Amino acid sequence: MRERCPVCGFCLDRGEEGYFLGSLLFNLIAAEAVFGVGLLVVIVWTWPNPPWEAMRWGGVALMIALPLLFLPFSRTLWIVFDLIFRPSVRGDFDRPTDP
Repeated sequence: MRERCPVCGFCLDRGEEGYFLGSLLFNLIAAEAVFGVGLLVVIVWTWPNPPWEAMRWGGVALMIALPLLFLPFSRTLWIVFDLIFRPSVRGDFDRPTDP
């Protein structure tokens, strides 16, 4: 992930150790929600004979792939969430000087 936004110069890491730990929470919630909703949809759609074996292996594949695919989006959502509760300050937009 880049250190700053290439357009406005906003510092994407707010300078705290473990800053993106909240993004991992967002990532976990999104992956679990997609898995749960997908499981429910497949069960309802194929009732009375759900494909249990296909759902087991599909669920394993989803639970590996979804967190990896959603990580960049969860980091962006975490920055947005943080900016809602802790607005930016003047130093957040300082552009680094070119050497």
